[in-house]
Amino acid sequence: MAQPYLLIAAGGTGGHMFPAQALAEAMLHRGWRVRLSTDARGARYTGGFPHTTEIVEASSATFARGGPVAKALVAPRIAGGVTGMAWQMLRNRPDVVVGFGGYPSIPALGAATMLGVPRMIHEQNGILGRVNQIFATRVAHVACGAWPTDLPEGADGVHVGNPVRAAVLDRAAAGYIPPGEYPMSILVMGGSQGARILSDKVPGAVASLPEELRQYVRVAHQARDEDGERVSAYYAEHGIKAEVKPFFQDVPRRMSEAQLVISRSGASSVADISVIGRPSILVPFAAAAGDHQTANARGLVQAGAAILIPESALDVSALAEQIALVLTNPQAAQKMASAALSVGAPDATERLVALVEGLAQKETA
Repeated sequence: MAQPYLLIAAGGTGGHMFPAQALAEAMLHRGWRVRLSTDARGARYTGGFPHTTEIVEASSATFARGGPVAKALVAPRIAGGVTGMAWQMLRNRPDVVVGFGGYPSIPALGAATMLGVPRMIHEQNGILGRVNQIFATRVAHVACGAWPTDLPEGADGVHVGNPVRAAVLDRAAAGYIPPGEYPMSILVMGGSQGARILSDKVPGAVASLPEELRQYVRVAHQARDEDGERVSAYYAEHGIKAEVKPFFQDVPRRMSEAQLVISRSGASSVADISVIGRPSILVPFAAAAGDHQTANARGLVQAGAAILIPESALDVSALAEQIALVLTNPQAAQKMASAALSVGAPDATERLVALVEGLAQKETA
């Protein structure tokens, strides 16, 4: 029997790539051949994919960036990407194509639609991204990370949750060490791209903590390249032990060792926090389409696991107050950690795998 072949298509951010990685890991374990189609931006996040994953860069583009000339070239580039992917599929037809959103997923999903290849998409947020909006009614299933998800009429939505990588599952429900008079870790994450507002506000908030609390604080701060030097310098000037990097490859370990996570509320970050189980302060990205990051945070906030601070209300003093509230109340922090686990979906990958395998079986039936 021929080895089944899965083609995964995902865009250029961690929010798209991390759940794609989780599916790749699971399908390879089940004996499938797995190929990932992405672009140059997405290729930066492929380091964690199993080495047996075949990775190809597809031609695509977005209308969201660039000037008039760049925008004029978008349609031809997308058309070329779809045509090129269609030729590849004619030579080597996938059993299933799964898209995770982002413009780099257009070539594979477009070609699969043209050729009638079984296909589905996964939407991480409660509101469909632009590309998933295009394909929602042209695929067999829309696997939803958040529920309910706003879907167009005719789309088959299935709630599976947001898959997390094996490295996160390895730390699932890891024992939480509540705050106390010993070294305490704060993990600061602005998503895979970093977040300037967190770099602007968090260092000052930590520095303004009372000395009897601040002396125990250690910070791991994910900041953009252009912000890293000033953030590092600020922490050093205020005697705060901090590690500042544009991207942490070992987020699951750092999160499992943290007493508090300060983060954007991207779907993957929320999934990691809920599966590992940590107290968090969430600052939704105000410009996110449909304010979907606020929707992403809702489950943790309603469970009492997270404190939500809108960007408009984020200032140094307000943030410092909330940090102190968590780090000086060990029993409350422990309850927040336990509450986070109550909204996690550690079996999301298995649910997604079941949909993929069911789609492949329908094709061969």
